[in-house]
Amino acid sequence: MQDFMLDERLETESAAIATLGLSQLRLMRDGRWPWLLLVPQRAGVSEVFELAPLDQTMLTFETNEVAKALKQVTGADKINIAAIGNQVRQLHVHVVARFEGDANWPGPIWGYGKAEPRSDEDVAALACKITEGMARS
Repeated sequence: MQDFMLDERLETESAAIATLGLSQLRLMRDGRWPWLLLVPQRAGVSEVFELAPLDQTMLTFETNEVAKALKQVTGADKINIAAIGNQVRQLHVHVVARFEGDANWPGPIWGYGKAEPRSDEDVAALACKITEGMARS
């Protein structure tokens, strides 16, 4: 059995903020949106249906908990959840807080504009809020 290895692009473009039961919880370094990733720690998996049934259930649970905390912490108008993986094949789930009037509202975030760096201080502050929000729920 292969050991789990995080895709290099996910590692570069996001910061680890917590390890959940199944997934690494990561914060994207693009400062335009509060944007989280859940990366199930399973080697060689690129599709949700490739996970064992219990892992599929756990991923759904973790996604919902993260989405709920993100909404509470940010006051977002909408939480978008997607597992696209056209550029990075390793299974990962995007959880993005959206606000009316944000960059490219109401269009999708993918392929829009240029990423704006999120400072290390902002990463730390938002990570703390998210993990605290998850602990409260």
